[in-house]
Amino acid sequence: MLKTLFPTLARFRFAVQLLMLFVTVYGSVIVGNYLADKLSNALPALSCAYDPMNGGYCVLVPTQHILHHRIGEAIVRAQTLTFQMVLPLLMTFASFFAFFFVLGKAFCGWVCPLGTMQEWIGRLGRRFQLGLRRFAPGDLGEVKRVRPVKWLILVGLVFLLPLLTGLGVTPHSLGNPYCDLCPSRIATTLLTGNTHELALRLGDHASFALGAIANVLVGFTLVGALAIRQPFCRICPLLAFNALFQRLSPLRLAKPSRDKCGNCRICTEACPMDIPEISEQEGRKAYHEDCTLCGRCAEYCPQERVIQLKWGPWALFSSRRDYYKKKVQRELPDGTVKPLRFVKNAGQAASADV
Repeated sequence: MLKTLFPTLARFRFAVQLLMLFVTVYGSVIVGNYLADKLSNALPALSCAYDPMNGGYCVLVPTQHILHHRIGEAIVRAQTLTFQMVLPLLMTFASFFAFFFVLGKAFCGWVCPLGTMQEWIGRLGRRFQLGLRRFAPGDLGEVKRVRPVKWLILVGLVFLLPLLTGLGVTPHSLGNPYCDLCPSRIATTLLTGNTHELALRLGDHASFALGAIANVLVGFTLVGALAIRQPFCRICPLLAFNALFQRLSPLRLAKPSRDKCGNCRICTEACPMDIPEISEQEGRKAYHEDCTLCGRCAEYCPQERVIQLKWGPWALFSSRRDYYKKKVQRELPDGTVKPLRFVKNAGQAASADV
């Protein structure tokens, strides 16, 4: 039945992305504010429009708020850190792990609304034949220069600055700096017709600067996605946060051995994150921290059962040669697809004029 409804993994993932984009943007309207308040803190995906009545939209928000308002201020007052202070943070992580255990980093590739928007905008770019900008195939040096950025943002903006604000070292407006910069906050709320997140706050210099940077960042993310695959995902601190715990989830990418691998590097070409390890390594090293579990490497591997998406001992999807042949008839590994019928290239137009 599932094969009939979704003949390819990509179509099934597209259906999940479409559903989750609706849920993460308009979900609170359906379930009500009370249930939305219970779910939004635990959802390990960027979903700033999900629950407008609540301050916690993903696990990064309560993490910053608790470090700022609870732990940091408690140290200033020289109070003993008790379970009353730490327990809310522990509960946030516990509920996060409950979700994360089931789907792991697939939240990045299947659920996150900003990731979905970037991917769909990228498809428009390929449809209209805009030039694709990417790292040189196999150039691990270029990839390595970008990879640390997400960790710096996670440590600096999600953990360090909120804690320093709680200690009174930095201004109050830096209490949740990452959320003031996060492009998902602006992009997803724009989908609801709400434009207030675009407004710059003039109360102090820090708030104004964060707002200005956020507007530039969301513009770069949405426009840049036309020519760069998943531009913000590469520096997203939530991807780094999920990578810390990726071994705790049974859902994973598996490439047990390179014995059957043809070293064609098609899997790396298909990867929207340009991960060279998937074609060069095996075992855990092939499942890199940048992986979002989108499954494209498995879809475009032309070898039988070399790359798999697995949950525990069960293979949910395995690379197959016949699947690969059908897939490349519609879309090439780098995402290039046939142009829309009403779009003609210069050669076709000239022929028509003659």
